[in-house]
Amino acid sequence: MTDQSPIPFKPYRDDRVSFHRTEMAPILTVYGRFVAAGEWRDYGISALRDVAVFSVFRRTAENPVYRIEKRPKLRLKQGQYAVVGMDGQVLKRGHDLRQVLSVLERKLIRIVD
Repeated sequence: MTDQSPIPFKPYRDDRVSFHRTEMAPILTVYGRFVAAGEWRDYGISALRDVAVFSVFRRTAENPVYRIEKRPKLRLKQGQYAVVGMDGQVLKRGHDLRQVLSVLERKLIRIVD
């Protein structure tokens, strides 16, 4: 039997950025409206070191139609929330998530004949 020193305990630190429950509620509300309208079918959530992304898909095997991003490093500058289109263009950026999501709400409103 060998005498080894114990391995020091390293506390678990999760440095990933993620959406909070209060942030997910308005995102899922908008998502639910588009699903009910038949526009969207799937979503994916990514929690990375510097950004959290909620991706929306028209079909499962496609590229995301929209990405809702949270970048905390930008909260004192342009705002930590952004809606990014399929082509990578930032559609709206700001400090208030509901205000940023309003750009998607406008796309849901259609003229009915």
